[in-house]
Amino acid sequence: VIKGRVELFYQSYDSANPRNNSICHATSSDGVHFRKDPTNPVYRPEHMPWSAGRAIDAEVFVQGDKLRMYFATRDPAMKVQMLALAEAPLTSGFARGTWKDVTTDGPLLKPELPWEGLCIEAPTIIEHNGELILFYAGNYNNQPQQIGAARSKDGIHWTRISDTPLLANGVKGTWNSSESGHPGALQLGDRYFLFYQGNADNGKSYYLSVVPITWQGNTPQLNPEPNNP
Repeated sequence: VIKGRVELFYQSYDSANPRNNSICHATSSDGVHFRKDPTNPVYRPEHMPWSAGRAIDAEVFVQGDKLRMYFATRDPAMKVQMLALAEAPLTSGFARGTWKDVTTDGPLLKPELPWEGLCIEAPTIIEHNGELILFYAGNYNNQPQQIGAARSKDGIHWTRISDTPLLANGVKGTWNSSESGHPGALQLGDRYFLFYQGNADNGKSYYLSVVPITWQGNTPQLNPEPNNP
């Protein structure tokens, strides 16, 4: 919500050519009735030579006088999924042509750890004590996908909090044994929550769950997972 208006960012989907997947925009004054941006799609990474040009999983975050859009893209071979960043002035209206590519030289985060496989996606950000905390999904769905975290002072340079998942998939026989993935972080006053999806049948069905985020200093801690979604 910016200046009393809901700014909704969502992705297009081209199953025939996923390189064309792009970010679209809609606005609302009441959160119920939305008007699509007439310039849709408003963004795809056209000036990142290391990227295939797709953009999905938009996460927007106000930083200073800019709206920053964190998103997932792939390498030119469409094999490796990574995180990238674009930004637009808060006064711009966020239409096509107002966005500037930030990560022109390379991704914000790319898969490097064994558990991350060939994929980092679904960025979601909260601020805590002046530091940004980014949760992300590592590995493609059900391989298994699990959730990691990184921290940053400036929103551009990120350091992983751990070499292991912050939220792992469940053990055999549990509801999320195939994955714990696609996180969404939420702050309500001084409380923090992490929503995520999971399943136990290799993606035939999906469930949503949530865990509270607590803090050890400025490092997020997730309380034990519930037994059910």
